Amino acid sequence: MTSRVRIGVQLQPQHSPDYALIRDAVRRAEDIGVDIAFNWDHFYPLSGDPDGAHFECWTMLGAWAEQTERIEFGPLVTCNSYRNPELLADMARTVDHISGGRVILGIGSGWFERDYTEYGYEFGTAGSRLDALGEALDRIDSRMAQLNPPPTRKIPVLVGGGGERKTLRHVAAHADIWHSFVDVETYRRKAAILAEHCAAVDRDPSAIERSAELKGRKNIDDVLRFADDITAEGVSLLTYAVSGPDYDLSTLERLVAWRDAREG
Repeated sequence: MTSRVRIGVQLQPQHSPDYALIRDAVRRAEDIGVDIAFNWDHFYPLSGDPDGAHFECWTMLGAWAEQTERIEFGPLVTCNSYRNPELLADMARTVDHISGGRVILGIGSGWFERDYTEYGYEFGTAGSRLDALGEALDRIDSRMAQLNPPPTRKIPVLVGGGGERKTLRHVAAHADIWHSFVDVETYRRKAAILAEHCAAVDRDPSAIERSAELKGRKNIDDVLRFADDITAEGVSLLTYAVSGPDYDLSTLERLVAWRDAREG
């Protein structure tokens, strides 16, 4: 597990009627020193006007590959249900090459029912979607090994979620990064369960980078206090989300300064 703390931003692709606003935001994020820029994989806004402006995930990531130079980037997270796993592997490999090896493949089982019904995907159940995710991760691994040319690096796989019976088992088997939405006590409990799943597949749990969402904090002091507490538990990737059309990065600037002060 890496010891250096990294700062991520999720640029939620909603309520931005002009893509130029998102392009400006990802460039500003890179300029202030953010390590990773994420978007998300939905078709409609998740907050505010449910029919507000919105853009698609992977075509945007292809643009980010050319519009940025240093930062890593990817979906937080792509929905396994929306694309054939072999196609998704090929898409990620292609964006990896366009960017010179900076894409992260964040993936989850999906949950937003409107996406499914409006776009014609079978919603199923939470259990069936998680089972499909496990099958897809195997297929993605297999396809990555067959692609010509191969990826420029082993593309990091980020799995989001904290389901103790299935999701954390998928994390143990496939993930390079585990992304969670937790407080400190919940993180400790779920990390112990993840360690049990890792033991079952003979994997060192310290090989999986730990990522946490900085959300629901009232002010920057609360954000930084939580950042101190959760990184003390071994979490090394912290992500803060902002929405359009303004994409206010002031909190990210404080987080980058906090990161740099830690490093001395």
